[in-house]
Amino acid sequence: MHSKLFEAALGISDPWFVREVDFNAQTKTLTIQIDFVAGSRFSHPEVAGGHPVHDTVTKRYRHLNFFEHDCYLEVRTPRVKLPDGRVVLVEPDWAGKLSGFTLLFEAMVVALAQQMPFSAVARTVGESWHRVYAICERYVDLAVAELDLAGVTAAAVDETSYRRGHNYLTLVADADARKVVFVTEGKDAATVGKFAAHLRENNAAPEQIGVVSIDMSPAFIKGVSEHLPNARITFDKFHVVAHASAAVDKTRRIEQKTDPSLKGLRWTLLKDRDGLPAAQRADLDALIANVTTKRTARAWLYREQLREILERKQINVVSAMLEQWCTNVMRSKVEPMKEVARMIRKHFDGIVAWTQTRQTNGFLEALNGLFQAAKRKARGYVSFKTMRTVIFLIAGKLDFSAINPHAA
Repeated sequence: MHSKLFEAALGISDPWFVREVDFNAQTKTLTIQIDFVAGSRFSHPEVAGGHPVHDTVTKRYRHLNFFEHDCYLEVRTPRVKLPDGRVVLVEPDWAGKLSGFTLLFEAMVVALAQQMPFSAVARTVGESWHRVYAICERYVDLAVAELDLAGVTAAAVDETSYRRGHNYLTLVADADARKVVFVTEGKDAATVGKFAAHLRENNAAPEQIGVVSIDMSPAFIKGVSEHLPNARITFDKFHVVAHASAAVDKTRRIEQKTDPSLKGLRWTLLKDRDGLPAAQRADLDALIANVTTKRTARAWLYREQLREILERKQINVVSAMLEQWCTNVMRSKVEPMKEVARMIRKHFDGIVAWTQTRQTNGFLEALNGLFQAAKRKARGYVSFKTMRTVIFLIAGKLDFSAINPHAA
């Protein structure tokens, strides 16, 4: 009776059956021995039809725990003889993609790894860090190889460090689906070329990318121009305003050397006025009232004007106002903000493009904190391959169902 119960629980059907169940109370290990009916014939993907059993080998698979007990399946696995004389192993349907595990066990590991560090998953399932990572890497590699990128027309490109020093990787996301579709080492123009090759390998073409959101990295600009011929480069307003905010802070640091009243205003100047407490808002208003005498106040006003200009949607209006803003800044004595004006003039078309595309890298930048936290998942094994696996688990929205029906 217990054999039938375990067969039902495991989803085992003819010709397979549970031959014996052994529980070791000392090690708290449950071992289920599985056999097949004598005389059974088995199919093989290379040759149609049923093939006779030549001999068998015993294979051991880690399965989901039964209650708190580790569970293993010991399977008398057939090797069949094909018509051409070859003898090949036929693994059961529940065998996983990595040797030694069942599909159900692997599905659980992948699901946990999308929410927890590898080390925590390893402790939870009672396996080594390396085995947990190997399962996840295998599933990510298989799923990425099957990606269909035919519908990707807008891309967001960003970089992030994956270990101390100058070790960077480049990520490309489908901007509409908000998911990472490509990860590679480096942050030079060649990384965009690798993405173009990735498109060709996954039912797509570089020519279909119509919009690309990037930072103002010369390497990315060069890469997009060379490898994505139809892509309109967009620099989102958040990047531009961030440069302006840095200029406000730089102006404050310079001016406070001779004006102690500016000390303690750093965060007041960098945060949105409407979000400030009443006391800080009053301090800010008092500063702005002295706009004619304090360069920090003028820098803050320039930043707010820039933000307002980039909120508009008429491209001709934005172009004219941005040109005038640059002219006004260059005539001022706020030197740090002049650097922003020069940057805007240098990248004018891409900044104005934001008016129409409204495409940002916000999705990737919001995830950057997760990527940096994901370094902890590596537990000292911070390689590019590890980080690539982690990033796809976190932000790839990969479909594992074709690989493992239990991992949908």
